[in-house]
Amino acid sequence: MSPIHAEPDVTELPDAITFLAKPWVTIVWNDPVNLMSYVTYVFRTYFGYDKAKAEKLMLEVHHDGRSVVSTGSREEMERDVQAMHEYGLWATMEQST
Repeated sequence: MSPIHAEPDVTELPDAITFLAKPWVTIVWNDPVNLMSYVTYVFRTYFGYDKAKAEKLMLEVHHDGRSVVSTGSREEMERDVQAMHEYGLWATMEQST
């Protein structure tokens, strides 16, 4: 007789656990509309970043076309993306690699 409840394949579990444990990130993208000073203001106001960090992230957006501005759970990143949209910034979220 074969067992009714087979044991899970342990070799697959670490990948599944790793996938579930990966954080999500909020990405702010460069756009032709918002001033660099405004983007810095948003990062300082919403995220509470100090001036140096806010300017560093803003320069990544400006020079690289994008910057990861926050990391956390999917729900937290959904909230952050929505907030960036409310400030008029182009933002998306994805699972961290």
